[in-house]
Order: sequence, then C-alpha cells, then structure tokens
Amino acid sequence: MRGALRAALVAAVLALAAAAWSWYAIYADRSLPAAPTEVVIERGDTLIDAIVRLRRADTLAQPFALRIAARLRGEDAAIQSGEYRIPAHQSADEILRRLASGAVDALWVTIPEGFTVREVADRLAERHLADRDAFVHYCARTGIELDGTRTSSLEGFLFPSTYLLPVDASPPELARIFTEQFRRELPPDADRRARALGLDVPDVIVVASLIEREAKLDGERPLMAGVYYNRLRAGMPLQVDATIEYVFPEHHTVITRRDLELASPYNTYRHTGLPPTPIANPGKPSIDAAFHPTPSRFLYYVYRGNGHHAFATTLEEQNANVERYLK
Repeated sequence: MRGALRAALVAAVLALAAAAWSWYAIYADRSLPAAPTEVVIERGDTLIDAIVRLRRADTLAQPFALRIAARLRGEDAAIQSGEYRIPAHQSADEILRRLASGAVDALWVTIPEGFTVREVADRLAERHLADRDAFVHYCARTGIELDGTRTSSLEGFLFPSTYLLPVDASPPELARIFTEQFRRELPPDADRRARALGLDVPDVIVVASLIEREAKLDGERPLMAGVYYNRLRAGMPLQVDATIEYVFPEHHTVITRRDLELASPYNTYRHTGLPPTPIANPGKPSIDAAFHPTPSRFLYYVYRGNGHHAFATTLEEQNANVERYLK
C-alpha cells in the first residue's frame, strides 16, 4: 500500500508540476519577442508551420506551449494567413489569439491575369483593403512613365500576381505595389523590342492585353501576337471582340451584330489601329508574347475548342474555319 501511495503522490506532484509549467509557458512567459517583430504566415500554413515561422523569428519562447494552448481551445486549424506585427513580450496565449483572430497587418490577395482595373478594385474591396470607387478613380487619372511615354491611366499596368498587401495602404500605395511589380516583369530589352515592332512599350502592353483576353493557351500567345502585328502593318482593323466587351459594365458571353456598331474608340471593328488603352492587366506569358511574337503570314484566327484556335492567312480560309468550328 505504501508503495502505491508513494507512486500516487509522485504522479500527483508530477501532474501539478506539468500543469504549473503549462500555465506558465502558455500564459506567463513573456520573454519573447524581445522587440516588436513581423512574422508572415503563408497561405496554407498549418499550426506546426506557423510555430516554425514564429520560432525562426525568435518570437515564441515556448513553441510546445502554443500547441497545447491551441489544442485546449480547439484552434488547431484556426490560424489565419497574413503578416502579423507581434508586440514585444507576448505570451503564447496572446500570440495564438492574434493568429486565430486574423488581426493581420497585411493580407494575401491574388489578382488574376486578365483582370481590369474595375475587377482589381472589386477584389480589393472584397478584402476590405480599399474603397472601390476611390481606387478606380485614382487609376483612371494616374499614369506611369514607360519608354519616354506617359500612360493615360494604370489600366494594363497593375501586374496580376499574389501579393501581401498592407491593410492600411491607400489606393496610391496599393497601385504603386502593382506597378512596381509590372516594371520588374517587363523584358530587360523592352524598349528595344518595342521599337523593333514599330511601337513604344505602352502600345506593346495594349497588344499584350488583347492576347490576355483572347488567348487560352500559352503556346498560342506568340502566334496570336503575330496576327495582331500583321493586321496593324496591313492597315486592317484588329476586329477583336474583347475590345468591344471592355466598354460594357458587365460581361457579354456573345458579341452581337448590334454590339459591332458601337460608337467607341475601343470598337476595333470600326476603327483601325490599337484601342486607346490596354483592355486588361496582362500576365507574364502575354507580355512576353507581345514583345516576342511568332513571325507568320496569319491574319485571322477563330476559336475551335479545347483552348485552341485555328489560324488562317486568307479570308477564304478564315470563312472555312468559321464554317467548320462555329456553325
């Protein structure tokens, strides 16, 4: 009996010690971080991933304590991604509450390829990062300098990617993040390439925006760029449906004959040359295709399904393709 009693007392003492350590590690130990620290939790990070990042940033004094706290509170999967500014001397419990609350200082946001300024503004507004109208207004009246030319707006120059955006950023600050990334994504010889094509860099980005909205497969983008340049050199209207759709407030699945009569400088059926601005914000494959088109004699293309287009050199071939794939 004495042995059993002694074992029970030892177990009780150990349990109390473990409980005391756990309480101290979770709620009382505030030795770290020694100073305010920024920690980025990536999208898809698990609790273990977050603990590893906190530990590497010298932010968490007792890594195991955070796991215990999360298990006790049922928040193993409650970690929110983003950038957090952790104040100095925080307990594991306080850090966990911050990560689980989503009280981030910067949010991960994805801007898809082909979004217009209006769609970018919608995405930012959805994440409560910007007022939609304020962002659209700023982009409409702001340009950037490219190849000695000032663009009339920021349409086409907000590079689509995934960003960690500060929650307190203003429309100009957000736009600057996008346009600085756009500059980084330009080919290093963009100016020379544009001149070789008889255009300036902003005009090539207009072409890239057409490719972005029309092409579906990366392999066809340079060939489609060649079609546009061939038509421009021949003085032919580009006849790109996506340019007409750009002026509509909502998506049109089908462009009608009535739409083709639209009195707009973006109607590339009625007007030769390029539209006044890009019609979307192109991604890297479309930008590269616009600067490096595939030489060909093609002047036409038509969608033939499964992401592919049929290309033609003559109107007769184009009409045959239309009859084959669209009728």
